[in-house]
Amino acid sequence: MRLVALAAAVLVVTLAVSEAGNWPQFRGPRGDAVVKESFPQEWGPETNVKWRIDNPGEGWSAPVVWGDKLFLTAAVLVKPAETGPPQEEAEGAERRNGRRGRGGYESKLTTAVYRWEVQCLNANTGELLWSRVVREGNPPLERHTSNTYATETPVTDGERVYAYFGMLGLFCFDMQGEPLWQKDLGNYEMRAGWGTASSPVLHDGKLFLQIDNQEQSFVVALDAANAEELWRIERDEPSQYSTPVVWTNSERTELVTSARKARSYDPDTGELLWELDLTGGRSSATPLAVGDRLYLGTELRNRGGDDDGGGVLFAVKAGAKGDISLTDGQRNNEYVLWTLEKSGIEMASPVISEEHLYLLERRSSVLHCVNAKTGEMVYEKRIPGARAFWASPWVQGDKVYCPDDSGTTHILQGGPAFKVLGKNTIDERIWSTAAFANGAMYLRTVDSLYCISP
Repeated sequence: MRLVALAAAVLVVTLAVSEAGNWPQFRGPRGDAVVKESFPQEWGPETNVKWRIDNPGEGWSAPVVWGDKLFLTAAVLVKPAETGPPQEEAEGAERRNGRRGRGGYESKLTTAVYRWEVQCLNANTGELLWSRVVREGNPPLERHTSNTYATETPVTDGERVYAYFGMLGLFCFDMQGEPLWQKDLGNYEMRAGWGTASSPVLHDGKLFLQIDNQEQSFVVALDAANAEELWRIERDEPSQYSTPVVWTNSERTELVTSARKARSYDPDTGELLWELDLTGGRSSATPLAVGDRLYLGTELRNRGGDDDGGGVLFAVKAGAKGDISLTDGQRNNEYVLWTLEKSGIEMASPVISEEHLYLLERRSSVLHCVNAKTGEMVYEKRIPGARAFWASPWVQGDKVYCPDDSGTTHILQGGPAFKVLGKNTIDERIWSTAAFANGAMYLRTVDSLYCISP
């Protein structure tokens, strides 16, 4: 009995050290963007910058950190896309196969040549330790001009690093850069040529990927050691962009995906535990798991398309089973604690501080504050001087950090009162979510990677 207790205590300590010292995936160890590390509260181009490097190529993927190693993915343009006379388009039609270039000419990105890279840096100095090219050639599909061919954030467990480049495939290296395996998961059409964005997540030796598209959507679990497919569940979903989350609550551990329907799966078997109709819309934000509560929703769409609807934020209680969708007129049920229409959930994933949720509108720079217990909208305020919000915010203690499109991070007080505490500006576009480890913040902009540290 003493040995069991000792083993359990060691496990708890090990997990605590792991969380404090590493940032292994999108939005951190728990996928909630809660920062345990200390980091400077002031930064700028010449302030508290320990090191800076030029980005090797395009990519909205976030860096991940394990110990003194930082991993980064990029798509490096080798040869620009071919251009030709513009094609005729119906008024209001969504452009699928090309991008308007200079003089109105079409640029078809699948004719460009890219080099997809995984890089490992010394997290303390920015020194390049190794770089591996996983593929060079034409992109497998079109993407929106605001997207990149390296948008998915890699994940690491301290033994291996896993880099997913959407329809290009999944690639695994050891920590020294030796290739271990790669996995082709198929090439499927995405809505309107917008490209891909959903990042892999890792739990208990398994990799989980949500691959929603216009042809054959599915969620899949792979053995992280060798890429063996453990289970695959087909889904009746169109293209979506959110990253799944592993929700460990008092009842069990669940893999939760957001799309037109939220679905929870048993991570070991793929068994569907529960599902919830999110009322349409588009799913970009990652669900937020906090203890025995889960918060999720889709972006409101009202342009007359087949993705119209959404905008509702849902709070789900642990232990749900079966179809927990609300019927007409319902605002809650046994497992849906509350709902909030026009919540403000869009592309940035929500965060929680001081028992309040924070959601950022993409273009209007409006911050929504919601009481996490009741679902009451506490305030909707435009942050003075803020630009569009594409990157996800993060939280440290009672402070909420909101990076905008212009490179300014706005710092707000957590809790029910709207109070701007300060801001820090780098003057470079930010669409990537920051990473935190080693007492530092690692911030990727469109041009650079910064280590912010005293």
